[in-house]
Amino acid sequence: MNHINRMAAGTAGLLAILLAGLVAALLVDSAPKQLFFLILWTWALIAACLLIRKTVGGEDLLTGAMYVFLAATFLNQSLLSLPAGFFTLFIYRIMMLVCLMILFALALRRRGLANLWQDVEVKGILYFFLFWMAYGAVSLLWARSVIDGIRYLFLIDTGIAFVFLSVFAFQSMRRLSAVFRIWMVMSGCLILIGLINHFAKIQLPTSTLYGGPAYKLGYPTAVFTNQNDFATLLAISVFFYLACARNVKNRGIRGLAAGAAVLSVYSIWLTDSRASLLAVTAGMAFYVFLLLPQKLKKIGVTAGLLLLAAGLGYATLHDGLPGHLAMEEPQDLVNAAPSSNRVRMDLLRSTVSYLADSWGFGVGAGNLPVYLEYQPRYPTGQIYEVHNWLAEIAGNFGIFIAAGYLAVYAALFFGLYRNSRGLSGAEPRMLAEGAMTAMIAFLISNISPSSVSNLYFHWTFLGFIVALVSVLQKKRFSEKKIRGQEGCL
Repeated sequence: MNHINRMAAGTAGLLAILLAGLVAALLVDSAPKQLFFLILWTWALIAACLLIRKTVGGEDLLTGAMYVFLAATFLNQSLLSLPAGFFTLFIYRIMMLVCLMILFALALRRRGLANLWQDVEVKGILYFFLFWMAYGAVSLLWARSVIDGIRYLFLIDTGIAFVFLSVFAFQSMRRLSAVFRIWMVMSGCLILIGLINHFAKIQLPTSTLYGGPAYKLGYPTAVFTNQNDFATLLAISVFFYLACARNVKNRGIRGLAAGAAVLSVYSIWLTDSRASLLAVTAGMAFYVFLLLPQKLKKIGVTAGLLLLAAGLGYATLHDGLPGHLAMEEPQDLVNAAPSSNRVRMDLLRSTVSYLADSWGFGVGAGNLPVYLEYQPRYPTGQIYEVHNWLAEIAGNFGIFIAAGYLAVYAALFFGLYRNSRGLSGAEPRMLAEGAMTAMIAFLISNISPSSVSNLYFHWTFLGFIVALVSVLQKKRFSEKKIRGQEGCL
């Protein structure tokens, strides 16, 4: 209990320092003064962390800072956004620096991170992320715009850094449960802001709808740039709430979680994000499959595949998909006003064309929008983001990185499914069920935002998944070892 109290006190102390510093920074009237103040405050926060480390402990301090970091992820750029030359400074990046410094100090004290690394059961996945970072740096050699490439790599690398920090900091089921709860609480706050957006017709300055026409002000955007980004977050959160409502014993919490799930779906409906609504439907179908008795699972898979084939067939006949895929001369359509579906199809066709021209290696980190703008293959209505995360990865980094990402995603999903069978305890089941269904939902909803690279909650979600697989794998190996020892006796 004393250990938990010290950890809670350290986390609360870091959060208090964070909020006090931000309030003081916002009271300063000019951007240069704010920037100067924040630099000083950041180093003061790092120094405070090093002092707290003596009483709280290095690993506990890192975990506490990561909890604050996780909560800050959901604030996006709503409370603070300061241009600092090459990049913008806001809470997420400040907390990234703080956590990395704590990890660096922990490594110095231990003469490396060997102990933390030994406890990781997903080393192959982390090696892929390191390879991705290295390949991205090399891809700048053939990138048309190196500046855009560096900016894009900064987003990718900070996201991957969060994944590594999560794996090192959240190495127990108790800590992962805290992450799960922080996600639900922060998502609940954003749902309330989204409902205010809709009913009061008020948008935050971070939204592209801020100051826009009245008929657009009712779309919920919360702290995000647009409603599609918000809908993608909600498509994940729905299943966190459902898993909580199904596995938690407290009736009050179950009721709140079920209500939040309903409000999440309602908010997605208000955003008009068809991809996110489809994602929720697919996630629900998979959740039903998880709850089916073992004898009925094969029947459920067969029925699901038949329904999927029927849906694709209907879409092909109804929407004229072959007509969309027909190769047309782009010069004939320069002055046309294509539909949203046609634009998305042409964005994908252009990406495939760039991939073929680059022999499958991609156009270079962050350069896909550059090519879509300055070397268009098909008319895209002045839209230069591909609106598909896997296509975005492939277009920028090539088919090998895209295939690697898809393989990692599949490995994580099947790792969760394999390790979740026979789990004892409601809490591990809640985490596993929420994670798997949310992964299904994200796999579809990622086509809704213009780009996923700058959606920080995606990296938070990915870090949580990787850490959860590592912990479940370790738990499974430990239980096997114990059973083996009992068998020998």
